[in-house]
Amino acid sequence: MNLGLKGRNAVVTGASKGIGKAIARGLADEGVNLVLLARGVEELEKSAAEICQATGVRVVTVPTDMRETAAVKAAAERAAAEFKSVHILVNNAGGPIKRQERQITWPDTDWMDDVNIKTMGMLRMIQALLPVMPTDGTGRIINISGIAGSSVLSSALTHGLNNSAMNHVTTYLAQDLSASRITVNSVIPGLIATEWRQGWAENMGRQRGQTTQQFLDDTCRDWGIPSRRWGTMDEVADVVTFLASDRASYVNGARITVDGGYTINTRNS
Repeated sequence: MNLGLKGRNAVVTGASKGIGKAIARGLADEGVNLVLLARGVEELEKSAAEICQATGVRVVTVPTDMRETAAVKAAAERAAAEFKSVHILVNNAGGPIKRQERQITWPDTDWMDDVNIKTMGMLRMIQALLPVMPTDGTGRIINISGIAGSSVLSSALTHGLNNSAMNHVTTYLAQDLSASRITVNSVIPGLIATEWRQGWAENMGRQRGQTTQQFLDDTCRDWGIPSRRWGTMDEVADVVTFLASDRASYVNGARITVDGGYTINTRNS
């Protein structure tokens, strides 16, 4: 399907690996030029080189700490200088779980650090880019949250806080930006085979004396995932790429799950 995205420009945060990198590649496959943001310079440059070589689009990298307002503003200024306008913003940046423990025992500096990266980083990035987002109906903001915002996962309290906040902010901004003809949607990935999750599955399987696949089979059953498998990063990227296109122009304020049916809660059926 030709989504008509060729020649448009996107900013993707948290783009050096995982879901963010997959989203960047999915957009690039459709001819979208990219500004990729992440904290890790080496991984960011490597990912950009891979995407550029595979797709031929322009790819600009800006090492950015989403916790720093000045850094976010500088990244937005660089995007404007390179491309003049930014049609698509994908807010994906967020940190991993700091420690596998009860997060209610954390000092508030740890809580605030997690919120500062994801929720506040999202708001900073949107605010900084709005002046260069078109108001002709091609503007798209896509926020990547997660199932911790609507269910309870162990040791993921701040992830739940961030994800639920991101989902609700999406609805407020969809209304706020409607006059500018900019749509705002959230995508909610479930159990996805990111690099981190791959390592998690392998480690947990070893601890239980299982193969990785045996552990995943048990996890999908215990979590009540009707599709009986975890998802791929490309499956998340495909949804984001569609939302970025004109074909999704009537999708606004939506919360779209990519979770194999996890949220229908078959655990209790």
